Amino acid sequence: MDNQSSPGSNQEKTFRFNLGTFEGFNFVMRRTIRCRLSAADVVAWDHERRGDAEFWPSGDHPAVALLFKRKGTVTAAQLLDLDRLLTELGGDSIENSLRIHYAVNICQAALATLSAQAMQDHRVHVFRGTEFSHMRVAAAYKLFESCFPEGYGFYDNGAADWLVFNPEAFLDSTGFYVEEVALGEEKALLVVVMVEL
Repeated sequence: MDNQSSPGSNQEKTFRFNLGTFEGFNFVMRRTIRCRLSAADVVAWDHERRGDAEFWPSGDHPAVALLFKRKGTVTAAQLLDLDRLLTELGGDSIENSLRIHYAVNICQAALATLSAQAMQDHRVHVFRGTEFSHMRVAAAYKLFESCFPEGYGFYDNGAADWLVFNPEAFLDSTGFYVEEVALGEEKALLVVVMVEL
């Protein structure tokens, strides 16, 4: 029955991280599932006994909703892979969630084959704050310093009066992938260095 929130099954899985809740549609009953399900409930869903169904994030976990937004639905296998990958990365921080989002949704990597080691090549930087405009300026200066230390040294010491730094133009260059992400009340700026320095 759809209104059971904890389906009994020997396939139940304990997740290390809270991935929020999920809504679904039961194709046999031809209606939406009347309760929100946990990730463990989705994995334990018995499609033969309870009816073939599909699931999607309810939105109460913004990072999970962002990850699966482009795909619409989510499978049990994807949830297991996400939990595994978060474990490999050391936790379910916003930084790790955005790194996975970049790998899956921008680089088109498959969760099933994605590993923390494979993600090391992605030079992902996450800046958090309350205003995107402030985060963009802070990110530009930080990346200017780390990516071009010699040029930044000249600029910071005032050794080159002719050197003018424009944070927006810097971030808008082809050397960076930039995405502004709102995760509920949290805001983050995702910046990936795209060129070899």
